[in-house]
Amino acid sequence: MTSAKGAAARNNQVRPKKMPEVIADRIRRMIARGQIGDGEWLPTEPELMEHFGVSRPTLREAFRLLEADSLVSIRRGPPGGARVTIPGPEAAAAQFGLLLTLSKTTLQDVYEARMVIEPACARRVAERGPAANRRALAAEVEHVREALQTPIEFGRRTVQFHRRLVELSGNHTLATVIGMLTELVERQTEQRYDEKLGRPEELDADNQRGLRAYERLSELVTARDGEAAEAFWLKHMRAARSYLLRNGGDSAQVVDLLY
Repeated sequence: MTSAKGAAARNNQVRPKKMPEVIADRIRRMIARGQIGDGEWLPTEPELMEHFGVSRPTLREAFRLLEADSLVSIRRGPPGGARVTIPGPEAAAAQFGLLLTLSKTTLQDVYEARMVIEPACARRVAERGPAANRRALAAEVEHVREALQTPIEFGRRTVQFHRRLVELSGNHTLATVIGMLTELVERQTEQRYDEKLGRPEELDADNQRGLRAYERLSELVTARDGEAAEAFWLKHMRAARSYLLRNGGDSAQVVDLLY
């Protein structure tokens, strides 16, 4: 007689993968290991069918799985095929935002995470980043300055400045996290700008202060003063938090921005 324990063990066994999943895994591994680069076409369908020993419907189901992961774009019709498209953080941004929403994450919580990440990245760019990265940060300041007279575009470029600061630190994990948060930061910034559009003088003064902060950070990074850059950026972000999260924003949740 089969024991209840044995039956439970069988029920808990991992479901064997179907052939399309196996093929998708193999191609996914090739992309991850750099054997097929971004923008390159996979071999033709007949070549892949022969290589894997499968039918066209099985291969195309594998393609659909890869397409769902944003790893390939599909060319429809004969001869058919798939082109590698390496996704950026935005590919996971919607799912990440949903997770934050379901966990009832507040905007203050999101901002505090940024305050942990960004000042440390400012120090890293200053102390360990190559000269090209410090010049790239200075170039981002110029992009912000160019938009000073167009408030909405200025807001978008400030968001890009914060994102580039983390990217230029060279830490890919932190850059991915910030990339996934970018939509939230953009929406929060736009919300505050919409509130200020009826008060152009006040908005211009705020933008001028923001630009001076970016200029100062770039100066400290260029001077390779990591300690001062980290301390300054933390001070700036604390002040910016009061601006972005006022009027009840500190208790607002991610759901208030996304849904």
